[in-house]
Amino acid sequence: MFISEKEVEIRYAETDQMGVVYHANYLVWMEIGRTSLIQDLGFTYAGLEAEGYLSPVIDLSIQYKAAMRYGQKATVRTWVESHGKLRTVYGYEILHEDGTVAATATSEHILVKKENFRPVSLQKIDPAWDAKYLEIRRVTD
Repeated sequence: MFISEKEVEIRYAETDQMGVVYHANYLVWMEIGRTSLIQDLGFTYAGLEAEGYLSPVIDLSIQYKAAMRYGQKATVRTWVESHGKLRTVYGYEILHEDGTVAATATSEHILVKKENFRPVSLQKIDPAWDAKYLEIRRVTD
């Protein structure tokens, strides 16, 4: 299983009135992690969009374990949990600098044509990318 790691410096604007990271910012960090994973594998999401495809989130689950605060650094660990004909599930761990788990999550995505939002298989668009996801996914059929 391939895991991408990306460090994120927590900014003041990402905290709430209690001084902890506002919950929705974890979703932004997940996107940063997913983009980093794709780049680490030699592909680009921007390239996919330029070719007329989008990858919307169709399901999201996040579990908050330990609060993060301004001035800390978070490490976002991202991997391909599962990958099939039309759906890809990414897994995430967001860690404190000492390795304590701040949050765990999964996001499920499909690939669609930009002009009509019809689902399309990654295998048809980019067989090399599809093969790489099949190779590195954590859960196999």
